Amino acid sequence: MANAPEADRGRQWSARLAQRRARIAETPGLVVEGQLTRLVGLTLEAAGCVAPVGARCLVANPDGSRFEAEVVGFSGGKLFLMPSSDIHGLMPNARVVPTGGVSQVPVGDELLGRVLDGSGRFLDGLPPPPRIDWVSLGGEPINPLLRKPIREPLDVGVRAINALLSVGRGQRMGLFAGSGVGKSVLLGMMTRFTNAEVVVVGLIGERGREVQEFIQEILGPQGMARAVVVAAPADDPPLKRLYGAALATRIAEYFRDSGRQVLLLMDSLTRYAQAQREIALAIGEPPATKGYPPSVFAKLPRLVERAGNDAVGGSITAFYTVLAEGDDQQDPIADAARAILDGHVVLSRRLAESGHYPAIDIEASISRVMPQISGPRHQQLARRFKHIFSTYEQHRDLINVGAYVAGSDPAVDEARDYYPLLKQFLMQKTDEQVTLADSLQALETVLQPKPKEGKVR
Repeated sequence: MANAPEADRGRQWSARLAQRRARIAETPGLVVEGQLTRLVGLTLEAAGCVAPVGARCLVANPDGSRFEAEVVGFSGGKLFLMPSSDIHGLMPNARVVPTGGVSQVPVGDELLGRVLDGSGRFLDGLPPPPRIDWVSLGGEPINPLLRKPIREPLDVGVRAINALLSVGRGQRMGLFAGSGVGKSVLLGMMTRFTNAEVVVVGLIGERGREVQEFIQEILGPQGMARAVVVAAPADDPPLKRLYGAALATRIAEYFRDSGRQVLLLMDSLTRYAQAQREIALAIGEPPATKGYPPSVFAKLPRLVERAGNDAVGGSITAFYTVLAEGDDQQDPIADAARAILDGHVVLSRRLAESGHYPAIDIEASISRVMPQISGPRHQQLARRFKHIFSTYEQHRDLINVGAYVAGSDPAVDEARDYYPLLKQFLMQKTDEQVTLADSLQALETVLQPKPKEGKVR
């Protein structure tokens, strides 16, 4: 009994010691601040501090104003930073304070119906949701052996794509075209008509006025109820445009991981690549193919491969618009995108200028998963359609100038008879929805033995 007080004192000291250790553990470590030594273009150089690539920093002016930046490279004792906001008013010798964190972005069902910028801030003027989850901007890649194969067709509401370029849940498709050919309008049609539980839209590097138009005219109140829009227009810094694409993908991953069917629309993948080019060239990376540094072609697959099916049952079906500069389908970004996507829809300027909409070039377009999601009869009809259409296109000039003599070639005669109906089949109004079943029925009808009597509804 004489040892009881000593035991109590020992427990008290142990408790106090544990409290002191906890307080020491909670004490923030010393932050070594640096100094801004150089600003060239959009690249900031800082000396005197150490931070890993991808870390966030605050650049503080003597007047108290602050700017956010991210470490994008280093050389010797200098850090290269890229601002994520406007740096107007930045002064020499400003303090550079590493925050020790990485980019955190909001996710959750509370984002449905909301509009965010590339940094995850709300643009719609409404207060932030009371409850929201924050996760790292960089998602974890899925083990390729755990991905479920694409076996279920997806109805996108566009007759030409449903019948001839069938899309499956979890597929990544590209919309390739030059400027002003109708990529955004076709993307809007699929946004309204596609059967998906959640729609995530990334407007990356496009004109600022298109954001409001897309929300009000294309999505509308009914579409916004199941959609999340991430807008990083062309006047945003390149780092913010990169964030916008990554944020849209991260939000789509959140809904996919909860078992939902997600439609991810990104306009455009080219602007994402151009933003990375601006950053890479600014920090001294040598240009390679047509001015694009190697890091651009390394980042594209990292972004695209995050879409697709998971092992649980959720899926991200993604459509990426690709701007072919000067209508050059061999543009390096277009060529790289074709290699990593599961198919591509090419839009033709010639068709668009003739009033043919959607201006889909059937001969140049392909869906790589169509054989896995369509039946033998469907594939047979699609091949026959393309063969007849291609035969007419090959002899178009002879037919138009009257140089072709009827009866010279049975295949050309057949193509001449079918062509008006095939062209009518490929055209569709922007407010007209054609289901997958109706598309297949129309394909059967248009290829009947008596094409002149057929009619596409």
